[in-house]
Amino acid sequence: MLRLKKIFVLFMTLGVAACGFKPLYVEKTSGNNLWYYNNEYNSEIVQEMSKIKVETVSDRIGQLVKNELIDIFTPLGVPKKAEYFLKIKPIDTRRSEQALRDDITATREKVQYTVEYSLWSKENGELFTDSARISLSYDLLDNPYSTTMDKKKIEKDGAKILADDMALRIGAFFHSLKSNDGNPDEL
Repeated sequence: MLRLKKIFVLFMTLGVAACGFKPLYVEKTSGNNLWYYNNEYNSEIVQEMSKIKVETVSDRIGQLVKNELIDIFTPLGVPKKAEYFLKIKPIDTRRSEQALRDDITATREKVQYTVEYSLWSKENGELFTDSARISLSYDLLDNPYSTTMDKKKIEKDGAKILADDMALRIGAFFHSLKSNDGNPDEL
């Protein structure tokens, strides 16, 4: 059984290597698109991301996403002179009931959050736009307080997942800028 696990890990490693995977926080060794990682953390992308100011969002889930993004981008404080601005549209929330009982009342509710956002620069205007989507669900319980707490937890968890996804995509954008020598037209 142990040997089978080792073979599986070997094939998974080879599969990731063959798919064109490139780590996000690495340094380029030369102009031949070779990448390496030698236990050093490349902070250039993090430094660029710390120059982002997240604009205010009007809805509650949007405010939670904004707070999560501020924690990710600028843990030491919001920049006084931001170079980039992240504009987030109000988050689209869709709810649907699932798992109906015999009396046609639901026992679960599925919530889907969709966020559209764009990154702007003072110098270059809009750099890119993207969207992120997440689906979560929670139980509809007999106790209304418990159901309310589940709803709040889903909002908080959804905001964290959306913010992590957005930050990863923005980090990948800055990584592609760095690998293209800072020219956004080559993306």
